[in-house]
Amino acid sequence: MRKALFIALFLALLSACSINQKENSDMQTASLIPEDRITEVIAQLKDSLGEVSSFRIERGVQQVAALWRETDGTEDAFADFCRTSFVADTTQLSSLFAALERNFEVLGGYFNKMDLKLKEPLQLEGPDITPVDMLFGSYDASAHLTDDLYANKIAFLTALNFPFYSLEEKTAAGDVWSRKEWAYARMGDRFISRVPAAVQQHISVTTTEADAYISDYNVCMDRLRNDAGEQLFPDSMKLITHWGLRDELKSNYADRERGLEKQRMIYRVMQRIIDQSIPLEVINSDRCQWNPESNDIFEGENKVAGTPEDTRRYEVFLRNFHARRQLDAYSPHYPTELDRAFAGTMEITQKDVEELFKRLISSPQVKEVALFIASRLGRELEPFDIWYNGFKVGEGIPEAELTALTARKYPNAEALKNDLPRILVKLGWPADKAAAICSLVTVDASRGAGHAWGAAMRNDEAHLRTRIGEGGMDYKGYNIAVHEFGHNVEQTITLNDVDFYSLNGVPNTSFTEAVAFLFQKRDLELLGLKNPNVEDAWYEALDVFWSSYEIMGVSLVDIQVWEWLYAHPDATAAQLKEAVITIAKEVWNSYYAGMLGGSDETLLGIYSHMIDYPLYLPNYPMGHLINFQIEQQVRGKNLAEEMNRMYLQGSIIPQLWMRKAVGSPISIDPLLAATNEALEALQR
Repeated sequence: MRKALFIALFLALLSACSINQKENSDMQTASLIPEDRITEVIAQLKDSLGEVSSFRIERGVQQVAALWRETDGTEDAFADFCRTSFVADTTQLSSLFAALERNFEVLGGYFNKMDLKLKEPLQLEGPDITPVDMLFGSYDASAHLTDDLYANKIAFLTALNFPFYSLEEKTAAGDVWSRKEWAYARMGDRFISRVPAAVQQHISVTTTEADAYISDYNVCMDRLRNDAGEQLFPDSMKLITHWGLRDELKSNYADRERGLEKQRMIYRVMQRIIDQSIPLEVINSDRCQWNPESNDIFEGENKVAGTPEDTRRYEVFLRNFHARRQLDAYSPHYPTELDRAFAGTMEITQKDVEELFKRLISSPQVKEVALFIASRLGRELEPFDIWYNGFKVGEGIPEAELTALTARKYPNAEALKNDLPRILVKLGWPADKAAAICSLVTVDASRGAGHAWGAAMRNDEAHLRTRIGEGGMDYKGYNIAVHEFGHNVEQTITLNDVDFYSLNGVPNTSFTEAVAFLFQKRDLELLGLKNPNVEDAWYEALDVFWSSYEIMGVSLVDIQVWEWLYAHPDATAAQLKEAVITIAKEVWNSYYAGMLGGSDETLLGIYSHMIDYPLYLPNYPMGHLINFQIEQQVRGKNLAEEMNRMYLQGSIIPQLWMRKAVGSPISIDPLLAATNEALEALQR
């Protein structure tokens, strides 16, 4: 507790310093340049350069005017800059673009490496985290970069010559743009807001604090007891919330003896995390025994008083909201975090995303699949059956056997690293290409559940962070590692092989999640435990459908909580807790209670992403839909060849990427049709 207190004090001090810097920084957000002067400059440029550059002149000058601050110079300085810095000649514009791309890659690449190294003590296995580790891990070395690029006019040079296009404009014109025009458009996305460094640093501090809170939020399962005082889980089992708890719950469908009892215990732990009645004494500690049902804790034979976590989970959430809300004033195109998450980052409107989700979770197929699951389980469904995973081949293999296999195979990070080329060859990559990709992926032993950290410049390494216990990698860790390796492969190919650096990556996080799912669902094949058969496609459809049904509800809760926060910006942590619980209940009652029981169930509020990855959750169900359509595209073909073809499109907008990749936009219809087909076939 003393260490946690010191860390909290250091973070509070750093956060306070950031806020004070923010108050003293340039807070101007309204345009300094009068409209008549903007019109004058546009007219002068048109007169000298002709109508052929008319659109670029108008938009470029307006963009610079919107970003110009008093510290950048006078109105005359603004006018002189626009007249002398606009590039009309196409050859000269191409040269400017190449220079900007090269240098932005250098800056982004090395700042990314600095961030990765500074956070290593927080994210990798090693000594206990110290307050100094937290300070350096919270430090954003690139926080002042944008300010510097405005100060030396590089940002203005970019904004003047490369127009920003809205999502609507990209959608209307993107299909006929050349690759270079798309790269120019992505260059135009670089400088559309001007956020003070102090605000960036404050966001970095709160994000790091939230990540540290979640990374150390473990439950020692061997210390849990039922009402009879029995230990249900093996010694030394320590699970991170929510990922580890959820995956352990899933694994117990294979336990025909006490699996259901263990699932109900995990379910009760989750409920207590959501409502914050979980005792502080059992979080990341093996000092006490704990009965989650009664909420009693014991030291030896003695019952002792516990201290509820109360609102800490929601305090962390609230700090993230307040930090990110500071961006609103500097984001004219995307004035809320919701706008930035959907139209800005995902490049699919919030309305379209919600409509997709609600259509699926209210579809008649939900009831049919729920009845099919109940028939397989031989009992009525319970709320935690939202995580039913019995459609996966290999469900009959006890997790202990899987863990014994993965622990032998991967006793340490080096063993996993050495096996990565074989994994890619098995998935269809030629041996030389597999080796080249894997030479740019390194494996680190992680404190948390695991994540993928991509490089930001070509020929630099991506990092696969994965949890490896003292006895080797357990099956849960392996399953997550395969998923994260999928991210690394995509990151490496789309950074090093896409034709323009500005187009590196995929359209949004949903796409990288989709291709990671593609790897993850083949985890048993990669262990040599599964051979494809005719029923695979049917079970895959049901698995994707049920997984989408689950995570779409969780995502709707996340979205609605952020809408509530914007409507109640002065809410306390206690009020936020009540709002999350209320919203979770409402979404459950609307779409889940009729299938899974548990009226007023809070379970949809358990996901840790809500706390440390704001508005990330909707990417998962979008990823499921994208993944399913990609799976249909690659079936019967060489997976590696198809994925390379799709990857090389780079980061164009999502719906265009999908049309070029699979022939249709993102849709739930293929999944619904496949679900109907699967039910009909499997119930015959």
